[in-house]
Amino acid sequence: MDAVWFGLNVFLFVDAFLKYEKADKYYYTRKILGSTLACARASALCLNFNSMLILLPVCRNLLSFLRGTCSFCSRTLRKQLDHNLTFHKLVAYMICLHTAIHIIAHLFNFDCYSRSRQATDGSLASILSGLSHDEKKGGSWLNPIQSPNMTVKYVTFTSIAGLTGVIMTIALILMVTSATEFIRRSYFEVFWYTHHLFIFYILGLGIHGIGGIVRGQTEKSMKESHPCKCAESFEMWDDRDSHCKRPEFEGHPPESWKWILAPVILYICERILRFYRSQQKVVITKVVMHPSKVLELQMNKRGFSMEVGQYIFVNCPSISLLEWHPFTLTSAPEEDFFSIHIRAAGDWTENLIRAFEQQYSTIPRIEVDGPFGTASEDVFQYEVAVLVGAGIGVTPFASILKSIWYKFQCADHNLKTKKIYFYWICRETGAFSWFNDLLTSLEQEMEELGKVGFLNYRLFLTGWDSNIVGHAALNFDKATDILTGLKQKTSFGRPMWDNEFSKIATSHPKSVVGVFLCGPQILAKSLRKCCHRYSSLDPRKVQFYFNKENF
Repeated sequence: MDAVWFGLNVFLFVDAFLKYEKADKYYYTRKILGSTLACARASALCLNFNSMLILLPVCRNLLSFLRGTCSFCSRTLRKQLDHNLTFHKLVAYMICLHTAIHIIAHLFNFDCYSRSRQATDGSLASILSGLSHDEKKGGSWLNPIQSPNMTVKYVTFTSIAGLTGVIMTIALILMVTSATEFIRRSYFEVFWYTHHLFIFYILGLGIHGIGGIVRGQTEKSMKESHPCKCAESFEMWDDRDSHCKRPEFEGHPPESWKWILAPVILYICERILRFYRSQQKVVITKVVMHPSKVLELQMNKRGFSMEVGQYIFVNCPSISLLEWHPFTLTSAPEEDFFSIHIRAAGDWTENLIRAFEQQYSTIPRIEVDGPFGTASEDVFQYEVAVLVGAGIGVTPFASILKSIWYKFQCADHNLKTKKIYFYWICRETGAFSWFNDLLTSLEQEMEELGKVGFLNYRLFLTGWDSNIVGHAALNFDKATDILTGLKQKTSFGRPMWDNEFSKIATSHPKSVVGVFLCGPQILAKSLRKCCHRYSSLDPRKVQFYFNKENF
């Protein structure tokens, strides 16, 4: 996707560059600025194109709607919707690249404007730069620097284009730097607030071209004095007998607002809908404190409907009026409530957990927006599913496993999935207790129904010492695991993914296998490589499809 999007932007840039390099309308402008005019205009076009698309990947209701309408589409087409944040980042990178090109080009442009305005050699560039600014009605001026004493800094901070350009650049720098992985993970509030500077960026972009600093020859003037005929005889423009008249110029009409108007309206509708849904009353029915500082909230909300693996945005007004944080739903669609598990991972989550730990205070009010779709919704579309959760990343799969339990209870014969491999990787033993009861229930249910082989789950402990290993080794012969109480023994270390994928490929030689991950990017790279490595070249044989949760 990266190479394709970059290639598309290069194509648009080159196409626009050649267009402005050949346009007769800007012949005289190029006499002052040279090829940097085409660079500035081409990068502006690419900026408009990317800015038109930057908001669409974060319109979550739109994506959920498309996911629903694409339920009958091919698996490849539906998977593209799961890359919405990746696409959002790609578009943002292109905006940064074209912004840099645009700024550098205009720095050269203003240098050319300044030098041609100060020139007294009687050249065409100096004549064009000296056209009077007093004849505003005729639009005759070409150089925005009105006098030799006017500085570039003055023009920058007194013109609409210059001022909005500075504001947009500052907003863009703050948004991009605060969106790095480290800041998003460690200081989510900084990322959340600075990212809303996009409002200033969009507003600035909409009015950036109003000043009309970049000017071209008017259509009327082109007919009277075409540059191909009159450029060489510029010294005779003022002669009454000359057929070439002094050219007149007009500002390039603002176009950015045309590109962003529809996406902005769509985004505003999205925000209105999300605000309306967030104001609906949420009733907290149960609060559970789990080990490792994990809070479970069970809630009810009128009209709330969900699918497995979906997520919601949660706001607690008593902590912050503006901050909304995404959490995967851990309940099943068959249950009469919806639940989330919240791990302490920052100021906001720590304050929320602390608020619910205070026994003698009123329960904080919670606002909920969603649910929104993710890749995990497609889990039951695969014959074989591989679920990989790292730490709290197990939450979407808890919803899936619960739903499976209910489907077996109701003897659902429409279940397409025949086998599930579940891998849960944790640093500490306390984390396994979050869903111990669920796994125990599933074990019992599978035995009673004679489907012991349906669910194959493995628990991996990465944060262990010699005492834990020794204790587990001494009790290895017991029927249940000494750490979790489950029949499946806990493994120490990380999974050997090549071995796991090789076994799955051998066991299901003609199956379509969906691999689902909720975890870190480094694990995603390993699993994606394994999916490619162990997928058969023959489409009739085993095929692995990788899916990752993105919030």
